[in-house]
Amino acid sequence: MNRLEQQLAPPGPEAAPDLLAGLLLRTAKGDHQAFSEFYRHTSGQVAGLVRRIVIDRELSEEVVQEVFIVVWQDAAKYQAAIGCPTAWLMTIAHRRSVDKVRSNQSSRNRDERWASTTPGAYDGVLDAVAEKMDARTLINSLACLSPLQRESIVLAYFESMTYREISVKLAVPLPTIKSRIRDGLQRLRTQLEPA
Repeated sequence: MNRLEQQLAPPGPEAAPDLLAGLLLRTAKGDHQAFSEFYRHTSGQVAGLVRRIVIDRELSEEVVQEVFIVVWQDAAKYQAAIGCPTAWLMTIAHRRSVDKVRSNQSSRNRDERWASTTPGAYDGVLDAVAEKMDARTLINSLACLSPLQRESIVLAYFESMTYREISVKLAVPLPTIKSRIRDGLQRLRTQLEPA
């Protein structure tokens, strides 16, 4: 049985509130074993609630993890006079789940708004022309570099070589390659930035 199946399994008999309160108290003091026990006793209930609200499996797993991070960080905030540990925990789980759903929906709405404001037809010709103009500008700008800078930058950015690979290929110390590329990029930036 994998971790998610364990979490989604129907909860066993609920642990006594006193036991859970004691585990929270020890967790507040940094007791990892107590936290593990608290997790073992409560994770099934938390996962079940989260899954019913969030629906998406991967997002549910994220929320369950977030809930128990909050438990670890905020165990000292639990107050037995206000309610039982399970109620405190399930309140955290519910809030985190609702926040995740709202955040996801907000992101989808934003994407939909953005998609509806862009032109319906994709103009590939315009993009191709723009790319060629950008490439031409970049090639012309490379002319302002010294031959050593140009060679290092071309190897790094157009041939996807690491600084170390360039150093070996050109038989030049690594710090020298880094300096050439840094200085060349600064020169390119001033060349390409609008005046």
